[in-house]
Amino acid sequence: MNQRSRYQTIVVLICIGSLLLVGHLFEHQIINKTYRTQAQNRTLIKRTISAARGIVYDRDQNLIVVNEPTYELEVIYREISDNMDIGTFCELLQITRADYDELLRSATAKKYFRKYIPITFLSNIDPLVFARFQEHLFQFPGFYPQLKNKRNYPYPYAAHVLGYISEVNAQDLEQNGDIYTIGDIKGTSGIEKVYEKELRGQKGFEYILKDNFGREVEKYNNGMLDKPALVGEDIISTLDIELQAYGELLMANKRGSVVAIEPNTGEILAMLSAPSYDPNQLSLGHERNTTFQSLITDSINKPFLDRSLQAKYPPGSIFKPILSLIALQEGIWYASKPMKCTGVYDVNKRRGFVQKCRDHPAPNNMQTALQYSCNTYYYQMIRDYIDRYGYNNPGEGLDELMTYLEKFGIGRSLGVDLLNELEGFRPSAAYYDKRINTREYSWKSTYILSLGIGQGELELTTLQMANLAAIIANRGYYYIPHIIKAFASDRTIDTKYTTPQSVSIDEAHFKPVIDGMEQVINAGTARRAAVPGISICGKTGTSQNSGMDHSVFFAFAPKDNPKIAIAVYVENAGGGSATAAPIGGLMIEKYLNRQIAPNRIHLETRIKDLNLTDLP
Repeated sequence: MNQRSRYQTIVVLICIGSLLLVGHLFEHQIINKTYRTQAQNRTLIKRTISAARGIVYDRDQNLIVVNEPTYELEVIYREISDNMDIGTFCELLQITRADYDELLRSATAKKYFRKYIPITFLSNIDPLVFARFQEHLFQFPGFYPQLKNKRNYPYPYAAHVLGYISEVNAQDLEQNGDIYTIGDIKGTSGIEKVYEKELRGQKGFEYILKDNFGREVEKYNNGMLDKPALVGEDIISTLDIELQAYGELLMANKRGSVVAIEPNTGEILAMLSAPSYDPNQLSLGHERNTTFQSLITDSINKPFLDRSLQAKYPPGSIFKPILSLIALQEGIWYASKPMKCTGVYDVNKRRGFVQKCRDHPAPNNMQTALQYSCNTYYYQMIRDYIDRYGYNNPGEGLDELMTYLEKFGIGRSLGVDLLNELEGFRPSAAYYDKRINTREYSWKSTYILSLGIGQGELELTTLQMANLAAIIANRGYYYIPHIIKAFASDRTIDTKYTTPQSVSIDEAHFKPVIDGMEQVINAGTARRAAVPGISICGKTGTSQNSGMDHSVFFAFAPKDNPKIAIAVYVENAGGGSATAAPIGGLMIEKYLNRQIAPNRIHLETRIKDLNLTDLP
């Protein structure tokens, strides 16, 4: 091909390309109205649609956590017009110019602030104010309305269990930027945090066209590209909110905790820590920050401390039934074994070292020893157990005992589906070797006899104590305590909560222990927990303290086919029979009968009116 021919070919190709380009432009700008309309519009925006969080029910389908619509205003800083009428803006929102400056300063001062990203400017706007403002929204470029939800609690109870939500922080955005954006909320504690993934739902979005005045014109492409938000999963909790409320009523003006469990499922019926607070106080709102600071700085009552999971206590004499079961299983003891008790136990006759006991009838067998909580009986029992391999070899016996206690869930996490569960403490031989042994002296069973009555270094949480009651109620097994009963969908809960956990004690050994615990209620140290018509099996405890002793009680009922296991721990309340036992009995009665008998109202009133918060 000569040069002239190549030139002609190039010219032809250019002409064809030009015609095609002109035709394409004609199609887009003249014929196709969609593109012409879009060209006349100034902005195409993508608006995020927040997903409503799932709601929470109690076991009887009572709503205990719900959503309440709330109106917010977000701002994209770089879109704010220098000519905006701030006076009108403030007047419409019923705020002052000083408020405006402070709100804008606070929004832009956040660590994760970016000029091009929407960030919350004003929350909890009154619906009427919000509606009036929206009519003038086009005058205020850079400000975008949002309909969100805040949590509301129809029952002002169970704050530690339910938890609260808060706005995501910089760390959340760095770690989960694919899930959260600035201004999102997330669960911070309790159920809200543990089941955040299920509750939060999935955000949606929509594309909106705006005209050159900033007014919204229509959805882009008739909403074909929009994605609806998916509401979070609804949860059915194991709580009985009426029992929870009653427990908090009884524990008013006291420090301590109560945990109640359904033995044959491990479902937590009530779980309270006192002092507590109304969960509505931490719902997102104007006063939230002030309230939060007030609660977190209360060093006396410590309302944020969940004493059911985070406080470690010596169990006192409620440990005696557990030691009894292990001693029976290992053949160290037999249920009909009698013992003489003179009110003191000779630890070392030569040195005159003795341990005191209470004045009570002779413990002719294990049932009577439990009935009257004989310390002498259990000093000898743990001594025999620890010395089973010889007086000079206590470590082997102790560690064997501690292996059993681990199976009972003592000194380890039970795995409840709530946060910050502490393990408690069970001392090992190595612990005493390090703490006591010297070149001249090594520890012996006589040094740690207090373990036999639940004192010394042994520490449990109230949840662990309630679980011990459930183990005895079930005659040798338990289900991991949990707060999730079901999801509203067909999704099943984790199988670990429906799998029984054995403690390796033969069922036959439970009868004398349970009979003894029944005698504790009917004619022993916990007569104040007795409820006519209900066969309760329980045990009181007095946990020694540098100040006033702590009051302890655990129980289950009925004796056959138990429906509830409970542990009550009241700080600085004296012996277990004084305060903890009546609270336990009243709560069992409330759960099983759904009301308190008229002739027991006086006891309920005495407990409700008892104020222990002024004690050290």
